[in-house]
Amino acid sequence: MSNQTSYIGRFAPSPTGPLHAGSLVAAMASYLDAKANHGRWLLRMEDVDEARTAAGAAESILADLSTLGMHWDGEVVFQSQRTALYEAAFDRLGRLAYPCGCTRREIVDSRICVAADGAAVYPGTCRSGLPVGKPARAYRLRVPDPGHVDELIIFDDRWLGRVQQHLAIEVGDFVLKRADGFWAYQLAVVVDDADQGVTHVVRGADLLDSTARQIYLQHQLKLPTPHYLHVPVITNADGEKLSKQNGAQAIDLKQPLHALSKAAWFLGLDIGQVDSVAAFWPLATTAWANLDLSRHG
Repeated sequence: MSNQTSYIGRFAPSPTGPLHAGSLVAAMASYLDAKANHGRWLLRMEDVDEARTAAGAAESILADLSTLGMHWDGEVVFQSQRTALYEAAFDRLGRLAYPCGCTRREIVDSRICVAADGAAVYPGTCRSGLPVGKPARAYRLRVPDPGHVDELIIFDDRWLGRVQQHLAIEVGDFVLKRADGFWAYQLAVVVDDADQGVTHVVRGADLLDSTARQIYLQHQLKLPTPHYLHVPVITNADGEKLSKQNGAQAIDLKQPLHALSKAAWFLGLDIGQVDSVAAFWPLATTAWANLDLSRHG
């Protein structure tokens, strides 16, 4: 475990509902990694998709984190207040960004391929211009052609080891601005991480498939690439990632220590008996610092 004084990490939940067991695991991993590296831990609300944001969810998440003894550095950032930054980044991409008139159904029906995250790979229909009579719906980022030196993205994940993805084959040109007018996650997170000086991203493995796209976008915008660590995600009885969309229950904050202990156990941390939230964090930080991440790769 390094002892970097320049470490800046972050937790970036989407305020679509209360904190649940799955999001607590991601929060804990990012928090412990920052503390073990004597760094800063920032908090960002990823509410760029304002249509999915639940009233009061952001305040609820902040209160839950405080009850659990997780205290962030600096002010909380809200993506919904940063759209001018995303617009400026989009403008810098120039001809790499282009309008797309395809509907989701048309992309699925193309049957070119399915990405690792289950999404259909974009077939490139509007790459050379919008078909006659088709209005622009979204804007996409052009990725290199298959076989191009920049098309294969390779990075070392601190939990999973060497990861690679062929952008053209496995993803295709991806969305920067959605048909509903909201900025896409990939653009917003890249701009925010760079603007906040984030050096280490610790998040759930459900976002692993997005990382190559974000690295490519960082390169095009001439932004630094953070170090990445993707931890396992909790799944339900059907093997689906535990999430608000599939009915994940809010954490029972009447027993905060119990919730923390379960999350630590899931991450493979041996903490032993703890009698208070205050006593939990120093022990958990030491356990994380001594965790052999190389065994997961």
